[in-house]
Parts: sequence; C-alpha cells; structure tokens
Amino acid sequence: MFLKKVEGPRAVTLPDGTVLTRADLPPADTKRWVASRKAAVVRGVAYGLIPQKEALERYGISEEEFESWCAAVEKHGEQALKSTALQKYRQL
Repeated sequence: MFLKKVEGPRAVTLPDGTVLTRADLPPADTKRWVASRKAAVVRGVAYGLIPQKEALERYGISEEEFESWCAAVEKHGEQALKSTALQKYRQL
C-alpha cells in the first residue's frame, strides 16, 4: 500500500482515547459544512494533526470563520457548531 508523504503526524490520540487520523478529516472539496465536519477540523488543528494555515488553505475558509468555530466550541461545546444553534449561542 502506498502512503502519501505528509508533514506532521498521521494520527493523534484525543483526550477521550479516540484516535483522529487525516482520513477522518473532511475532503478538501467540502461545500456543505455540517457541525461534525467543522468539529473534525477544529479538533485536528487543536491537537496538532494539521496546522491551522494548511486547514485554512485546504478548505478555503477565512481565519475569522475558523476562529469563530474555535470560540463556539470553547464556550459552548461542539453543539454550538450546528447552524440552527448559531443565533442561540451568539446571544449569550
């Protein structure tokens, strides 16, 4: 089997014991951002699987948008990434 050469780790172990790999990250051509995909990118950057700069370039998202995802997760957990919850959590 051929493994593509990548910078950094191929997998990281999260505090809850689960393993997050590069294969768990959403595809680069993702257009529809559901909460689980946003959470995977935030976790990947937070635990060192993928650098923030690479994530921004790969997914074509702005730094401000990514920071808003991180802030939402930090303040209210991953449930705050759901689009239906955005208004509720922004008011708090």
